[in-house]
Amino acid sequence: MKTMIKRWAMLSVMTLMAIPAFAESSLEEYFYASGKIKVVIAVASIVLAGLVAYVIILDKKVKNLEKKK
Repeated sequence: MKTMIKRWAMLSVMTLMAIPAFAESSLEEYFYASGKIKVVIAVASIVLAGLVAYVIILDKKVKNLEKKK
């Protein structure tokens, strides 16, 4: 459980560090102006949720394999 918390913390820190890097992008301005930013955020959230779910499932499988040995 502690490793899961560490993973979430690391993911959160990395995400927060990446946000300012995209702050001055003209592409971002385009998405805001055209109203498509909600779609971009929705797609990015779905992809991120899928990756998190995959890591959690993979972690459970590895734990089960470790218990069998």
